[in-house]
Amino acid sequence: MPDIGARRQRMTEATEVIVDPASFRDPCGFIFERDQCKLRQVNECYAAHYDHLMASGLYDELVGAGLLIPHDELPLDERATEDGYKVLRPAQLPLVSYPYEWSFSQLRDAALVTLEIARRALAKGMMLKDASAYNVQLFRGRPVLIDTLSFQRYQQGQPWAAYRQFCQHFLAPLALMSRIDVRLNQLLRIHLDGVPLDLASRLLPWRTKFNLPLGLHIHAHSRIQRRHAQATAAKKTAALSRRNFEAIIAGLQSAVAGLRWNASGTEWADYYATGHNYGADGLEAKESVVRKLICRVAPGRVWDLGANNGRFSQIAAECGAETVVAWDIDPACVENNYRQVIASRNTVIHPLLLDLANPTPGVGWANRERSSFAERGPVDLTLALGLVHHLAIANNSPLQHIAAYLAALTKSLILEWVPKEDSQVQRLLASREDIFPDYSQRHFEDVFRRYFNLQHSAPISETKRTAYWFGPLE
Repeated sequence: MPDIGARRQRMTEATEVIVDPASFRDPCGFIFERDQCKLRQVNECYAAHYDHLMASGLYDELVGAGLLIPHDELPLDERATEDGYKVLRPAQLPLVSYPYEWSFSQLRDAALVTLEIARRALAKGMMLKDASAYNVQLFRGRPVLIDTLSFQRYQQGQPWAAYRQFCQHFLAPLALMSRIDVRLNQLLRIHLDGVPLDLASRLLPWRTKFNLPLGLHIHAHSRIQRRHAQATAAKKTAALSRRNFEAIIAGLQSAVAGLRWNASGTEWADYYATGHNYGADGLEAKESVVRKLICRVAPGRVWDLGANNGRFSQIAAECGAETVVAWDIDPACVENNYRQVIASRNTVIHPLLLDLANPTPGVGWANRERSSFAERGPVDLTLALGLVHHLAIANNSPLQHIAAYLAALTKSLILEWVPKEDSQVQRLLASREDIFPDYSQRHFEDVFRRYFNLQHSAPISETKRTAYWFGPLE
């Protein structure tokens, strides 16, 4: 590893390319960036596997089924190092997201995509050599495999090295989310190699030991891991027949498909149905104002912070945005939004989990292997509707801190100011002392003008609220 890292550093300096900080573990190739375009180099050591992937028809089949991200082959003089065999230009992702930012169904669908690819690969004489959740991304609203180097030629009797990884990255967190609490997906934020099976086995209800798939693939698997922790390599690599390989894949598909989570009962799940204070006329007025402002900005990339069920994300998509990421803290909101996206075949909106008061940090090797929330910006436009009062009052964040942070995330901002007289703010203040003398509309405007140009403001009729459009400073 030190030699590879040093070689790539020299390569970067010599050819002015940027190696992706998350792409260093696989000697078969790596992702690099040139002219703001992500490229993948396939190294010579992977040539036979890559050629089989392309010649067998597996690549065309997976791309045609929407399971694998498509790519174009570039001339070899685009390679970043001399051992490059191919240079690929994959379809460019609008955003990289991580499993701890996904809803239950997003992780479940990613698991099923991984298993379906494994099944189809075996039929073409190949196998998935890894089953990392980080090899799957949301593309055009759906989970797809993005790692073209995840395949290798199948050899009879070869064990499936990715079995443990699949159980840790997918089955264990899904079982915990389904059987205990959906918020346990945050264990993936701590355990980047997947939830340890011994931990999952301890946390899952005792009765799941008698559930055939969970008992086999988590509880028994965990015991076998402990028993053979010090075993010899020969014992760890017992031969696996193709029939047993197919049975493992089928069993995992059944296990994942059998897991469910009812997306209801959370604080914000029914906000627009029962919890908002606009009234029908006020909500319609808000939608009209926001729509006009979004269309005036005409953004390409939009982040909707506190998106709830994606009502205003949909408006941004209707106004022509190329990508809308609908961030929300509530797992049920993100889950229901994702289900709507799938049902409507929407390819623009990407619902994701985010606690803006504790946003996704940079984690992994050197804190750069997985990007922080802010590192994935700035975007053309951010919607912050019904959000600032939660940050300022529920989280005690000064307005200046909020303005500075939003300015680092976005070029333009459409924001809803909610005054103290609003019933939602009164609800926040009902159980605590009002220690927010600076929470006023005048102070809010003064602070935000330090970081943005105020382009337009308009009262939202039938409410006490005001919509603002802030643009970048000159």
